[in-house]
Amino acid sequence: MDGKEIERAAELLLKAQKACAFTGAGVSTESGIPDFRSPGTGLWSNPEALALATGEAFLRDPARFYRFFLPMWQDYRRARPNPAHRALAELEEMGILRGVITQNIDGLHRKAGSRVVWEVHGNLENLICTRCRRTAPFDLAEEAWAKDDLPPRCACGGILRPNIVLFGEPMAPDFHRAAVFLRQGCDLLLVVGSSLTVYPAAILVDYARELIIVNREPTPADDRAAVVLRGQAGIILPKIVEAVKARRRRGC
Repeated sequence: MDGKEIERAAELLLKAQKACAFTGAGVSTESGIPDFRSPGTGLWSNPEALALATGEAFLRDPARFYRFFLPMWQDYRRARPNPAHRALAELEEMGILRGVITQNIDGLHRKAGSRVVWEVHGNLENLICTRCRRTAPFDLAEEAWAKDDLPPRCACGGILRPNIVLFGEPMAPDFHRAAVFLRQGCDLLLVVGSSLTVYPAAILVDYARELIIVNREPTPADDRAAVVLRGQAGIILPKIVEAVKARRRRGC
C-alpha cells in the first residue's frame, strides 16, 4: 500500500464538494460474509444458488428457496460491522461523504452508523407479501424455519418473500434515488470492495466525475480512477480516515 496514494485519496476527499461511497461484497468479507463471484468460493460458483436466485424460482417453490438461502442470511444478520464499515460511517459523520450506495443486502452500513444508505439490491430487514405488498419483519421467516413451516405467510394469506432484488427483477427504489443523487453532480465516488461487473448497479459509477477505488482485484474502471488502492478495505479505509484528520489538523 502506497502512503502517497493514501494521502492523495485524503486530499481528493477533502476537496470534494459532493462525495459519496459505492460498496460491494468486498467491504463485508472481513465481517465473515463471503463474496459472490470469487472462483470456487463465491456463492454464484454454486449452480443451485444461481438457479434458485430468481423471482420465478421463488414463486415455483418458495419453501425450497428459503431452505437453501435462509441459513446463509441468518449468518448475514448476525454479522457485525468491520473497520471498513466504521470508517465510511466516520467519513459521513465528518461531513466528507454524503452517504453510501451499496450493492449489499446485509445492513452492515447502517449497523456501523451510516445514516444515508442507498441499498440498490434491497435488504434483509423486511419481508414483503407477494399478494398485498405489505411488509413484515424478517424475523417471521426465521420463526417459520424454526417451526418447519416454510414459507412464511402474511396475515392476508399471501407468501412473504425477502425484500431484495433477485435475478431478472427490477432494481430497488434506492437504485433510482442514488442515480438521481449522482446525476445532480457527484464530483467524487469512493468505490470500495466492488468488482464493478454487476449491472445495472455498476453503471452508477459512470455518473461520478472522479473515482477512488479500493479493491483487492483490478476493476474495469481502474484506468479512469484518480487513485487505485489494492488490499483490504478494513486496513485501507481507516488509514484514509486518519490521513483526512491529519490534513484537517494541518489546515490542508
